[in-house]
Amino acid sequence: MSGVPLKQTVKKYGNIEVIHGVDLFVIGGGINGAAIARDAVGRGLTVALAEQADLASGTSSASTKLIHGGLRYLEHFDFNLVRHSLSEREVLYQNMPHITWPLRFVLPIDSTVRYQMLGGKGRKPSWLVRFGLFLYDHLGGREILPPTARLELDSGFMLSPEYCFGYEYSDVWIQDSRAVALLAQDAQSRGAEIMTYTKVIQLERFADYWRITTESCEGTRIFQAKTLVNAAGAWVQEVTQGLAGVSASTEISLVKGSHIVTRRWFDHDKSYIFQGRDGRIMFAIPYEGDFTLFGTTELLHEAPDDPAECSDEEMDYICCFVSEYCAEPVTPKDVVWHFSGIRALIGDAENMTATTRDYTLFLDTEQATILSVYGGKITTHRKLAEDALAKLGCDHNAGWTKDSPLPGGDFAYQETQKLLADYSARYSFADAGWIARLFKHYGTNIPLICQDATSYADLGLEFGGGLYQAEVDYLLEYEFVRTASDILWRRTKLGLRLDAAQVAVLEDYLKG
Repeated sequence: MSGVPLKQTVKKYGNIEVIHGVDLFVIGGGINGAAIARDAVGRGLTVALAEQADLASGTSSASTKLIHGGLRYLEHFDFNLVRHSLSEREVLYQNMPHITWPLRFVLPIDSTVRYQMLGGKGRKPSWLVRFGLFLYDHLGGREILPPTARLELDSGFMLSPEYCFGYEYSDVWIQDSRAVALLAQDAQSRGAEIMTYTKVIQLERFADYWRITTESCEGTRIFQAKTLVNAAGAWVQEVTQGLAGVSASTEISLVKGSHIVTRRWFDHDKSYIFQGRDGRIMFAIPYEGDFTLFGTTELLHEAPDDPAECSDEEMDYICCFVSEYCAEPVTPKDVVWHFSGIRALIGDAENMTATTRDYTLFLDTEQATILSVYGGKITTHRKLAEDALAKLGCDHNAGWTKDSPLPGGDFAYQETQKLLADYSARYSFADAGWIARLFKHYGTNIPLICQDATSYADLGLEFGGGLYQAEVDYLLEYEFVRTASDILWRRTKLGLRLDAAQVAVLEDYLKG
């Protein structure tokens, strides 16, 4: 695939629009599909992307929301994945400093565990944890984030008194669904066509092109594309085998992961990683200011169209797991929200913990080219996109995304406090917490929302939770939203703060 785009033509036949001359058609508006579309259009290719629902409406909004190497992957000797992930951690942090920020994770040590070899199940002894963290500090060329340190755990850590010491290390938080929206926004600004709530209903394969039929509320459209990228996530096999009629290159397992959210559980800003007696780990992370996120589970899931929901058993499991560490037990009654996502993993379905989270790209060129994306994680989406374009033979402008910030992220992370102060001064009528929330969502695009406002009244109707008409209008114009859920659970997490009546007002506004 060259970097010279095909000449695109558009014709109408009755109510059907036919678009010829698309270099790359991407199915799937999750993190991988959006990243591939962005990288490809930045190399000069003509690109279209279709997502059957909202951007990040599947797995990409249901992660633990970390850019991390995956400390637990070390015990399964997946050093390559950890190395690549840790290298990407700082690249992403610098390219999206508004929607990412460093976290310090505390790993409490069970002093009763004296000995265990790498790879053994159960809680790890102090020497093995320290060895793993040494590797974690040095595998990925860490430059920005602080290194591991030993901690004495007093009552301020709000843990059971038996955990008197532990280790503290660094990783990075990411607003996962916002990353997807910003990748898509940037792709569109460079010329890609991003279509949400658009279902691919037919794929026809010819010698040197694909005919792709899509359906949405706007009508039926037919694309003629040189290359098809299947980044459908949990639906990858349904697209490959079902719609495309291509023999599957591998067997996959669908794995469901669930998280719970409670009120703020700890009176500090540190996160935790807890070791389980069953060999699993559990995160506890400050969430949206007033809450704490706990997760995750791993259970086999039957089919991608089956609803992904946190079961009572999973909720009990998470609560019991973390309550072994917390000074105050967590119970299902404390849960204010929960969410689940499905991942398509390659490997042994009977040993999900050891199954790799790395990605695999399968290329089929028997007729028109199809590239299918299996696996992957939030942390590696940029590198996955680079590898996908390389596999397709597109070397033009390779690597351009490494130094290209996402919309609103065109500043150095060291400038965060200065910019916050500048915006607080510019919009002096606004509460500092409200400005901080906007900044963590939109960065330097705040003026596109607030314009020349000198009061909250200038921002229009307030829907609740600090959500004003000006922000909603911005999301409608730039970030592909259509429904209240798109806004409240994927572009923001204000669904935690609005009641049913307020949501109804927002829904009425979106209907026009």
